[in-house]
Amino acid sequence: MFTLWGAKQGFCDGVSRRNFLKIGAFGAGLSLADMLRLRARADGRAHPRSTRQKSAIMIYLPGGPSHMDMYDLKPDAPAEFRGEFRPIDTNVPGVRICEHFPLQARMWDKLACIRSIVSVDEHSDSLVMTGFSQRENTTANHPSFGSVVSRVRGSEMDLPPFVSLRGMSRGTEPGFLGIQHRPFSPSGPGVENLRPLNNVNAERMNDRREMLASFDNVRRELDANISGLDSFTGRAFDMIASGGVRNALDLNREAQATRDRYRGVEQFLTARRLIEAGVGCVTLSIGGWDTHGQNFQTLRRQLPQVDKGVANLIQDLHERGLANDVVTVMWGEFGRTPRVNNNAGRDHWSPVMSALIAGGGFRMGQAIGASTSRGERPQDRRYTVPQVLSTIYGAIGIDPARTFTNSAGRPVYVLDDREPVRELI
Repeated sequence: MFTLWGAKQGFCDGVSRRNFLKIGAFGAGLSLADMLRLRARADGRAHPRSTRQKSAIMIYLPGGPSHMDMYDLKPDAPAEFRGEFRPIDTNVPGVRICEHFPLQARMWDKLACIRSIVSVDEHSDSLVMTGFSQRENTTANHPSFGSVVSRVRGSEMDLPPFVSLRGMSRGTEPGFLGIQHRPFSPSGPGVENLRPLNNVNAERMNDRREMLASFDNVRRELDANISGLDSFTGRAFDMIASGGVRNALDLNREAQATRDRYRGVEQFLTARRLIEAGVGCVTLSIGGWDTHGQNFQTLRRQLPQVDKGVANLIQDLHERGLANDVVTVMWGEFGRTPRVNNNAGRDHWSPVMSALIAGGGFRMGQAIGASTSRGERPQDRRYTVPQVLSTIYGAIGIDPARTFTNSAGRPVYVLDDREPVRELI
């Protein structure tokens, strides 16, 4: 196995970050059978096929989106604070959002936002995906949200429990839970794991099973601790043969009208299809939001794309009866400075940011909390990122007070700050 490095993405801190993929692997140099076997060894048992459970879609806006220009506009603030965009009414009285979000405005009864979240000044998805900052994770190595879902839920027969449509990052890492709980990343050659080999029919697949069994006989003689062609190897074959993930990734199976609706934001459609197929957690990203300069020019281009992706995704989930079974969250790592700088940009601002929430059986049609008149800090209902994650964990049936044993053999809580966002419940 070897590593393929994806597109480089640079932020203002000068650190270059790349997504990475492993050829023919579930994001970690593992064959399908290896991944399934490792997961079962870690849990001490095989995971049977289960009934449908609640799922999560985590939308990450890398670079830190401007709260002042999306869900927390300040039209009465001085010009150097309020910026260039105006607020528009939503279909919920009293809630106003950016003019570049007309689709969301018309369906706000299906959405909610939290406008009073405090964060940390780090260009990393660590906090919003694990509940712990990158600095804390340097030594503590906490697992990502999706990896916890993988550990608790296990895998369906032919589905990975955690899929990342944005490659690998600190916020998708499994930490001390182990590499068997890394996400499957379908971008690039890694997806070849799911593709049947040319000219290999069912009979030849069976022949390969038998061949592996014969190799296993030799392995047993060499090492009694190595299991043979067990149910996990069989499940790897089943994953390839059934095509559950492969079919979910094939957008050509959607009607042309649906593909047209998602044109330019196809990953939102892919996320919906994966969730429908039974994946427990899907994470994706869109845009670049490190707008120290030309903030409004960038957002004029990106906000309509976000609006299209979110509105289509949430509407589809409602029409398919999945609104209460899928919780969606969209946020970045921090907000941006309330005062516009000399480059028509906004700089980092961790004292307050916003997040969009939908589904999960939560109370929709509201804006939770408020920032001060110039968007500088929470004015009321101050919440932390771990509290939001704790609420999402609870919505999909995972106790945020659960503990796992870390690499030092000590029990560690999923989250330390576990008080939920009560307005959502």
